[in-house]
Amino acid sequence: MQEKILIIRMLGLGDVTCVGIPAIRYVKTKFPRASVHALTYAAGEELLKLVEPDITVHALKQGEWPENIVDAMQTFLGLAEKILAEEYTQIINLDTWFMPCFLARFLKDAGEPVVGNTMSISVAELVDKFQKQTLSPDYVNLPAQYMQSSWMSMAQWHTTWWEYGQVPERGYPEFYLRRCCGFSTIDMDMTIDVEADSHLAGLNQPVVAMATGARTAERNYPHGEALKALLEAQGVHVWTGFDGRCSMRQTLSQLKASQLLITVPSAPQWLATATGTPSLVISGNVDPRTLMPEYATDMSDVAVEPEQIAQGVMNILEGNAGA
Repeated sequence: MQEKILIIRMLGLGDVTCVGIPAIRYVKTKFPRASVHALTYAAGEELLKLVEPDITVHALKQGEWPENIVDAMQTFLGLAEKILAEEYTQIINLDTWFMPCFLARFLKDAGEPVVGNTMSISVAELVDKFQKQTLSPDYVNLPAQYMQSSWMSMAQWHTTWWEYGQVPERGYPEFYLRRCCGFSTIDMDMTIDVEADSHLAGLNQPVVAMATGARTAERNYPHGEALKALLEAQGVHVWTGFDGRCSMRQTLSQLKASQLLITVPSAPQWLATATGTPSLVISGNVDPRTLMPEYATDMSDVAVEPEQIAQGVMNILEGNAGA
């Protein structure tokens, strides 16, 4: 019987890139004759089909993941039925979000060969607590409370691990996969092979990508337009547009043709890494050691002045040290 392996990684696009892609490639190397499937969400489907066209990708589409927990449970139980029908020989849950851990626990209790992260209580117990209104909000919001794992080192994930010892070259993706999941021999290969956008590559000026917006207010950089104007005044071509309007292939091609990405801590950093483009991360209150970009601003609760970032960018483009 041929091995049939499902890898679950439903977190955001950046995490599918920096964790999902290396993990899929690692599993394919470990099990070269296996039929490898992946379960993801939204834009992760387009990315994985582009990067690993020989695997089977299952996905919840954008909007198919309800915010209401009861509706979400119904959606994921329906997803479980489809997974059960596939008769996998191994299911690997790399996710740390609540609903994928809920799904993994249901599958494990149904007798499926699940490894990795699951919810710490049974689905029946969860429903009982919910109905009796004894379910703590923290239980569904804090991974340290709802997660259990077959990987004994996963407890490290809930610590400020970057403050102790040497931080891995690839930051949290490498720490997570090598140390927490035990994939000690993994090659952290998230490379995506695309052609550089011909228009941008043909410009006779530096090309910089910029992604200063974020889903959460604390990561959003409020001076993006001012920064863009400052760079354009110095002869830099700046492009934006990480909002899903372009295809994944087009976005990656444009990154490939760029000399630098300026970004807040979000998915574009990992897309840039995948194309070999360096990133300058506007750190905000995120410790840049967790991300390990090529360049980063100092942590600060106050937005860095755009003039300071612009000067740092010009230094990078001119090869005069970092930002």
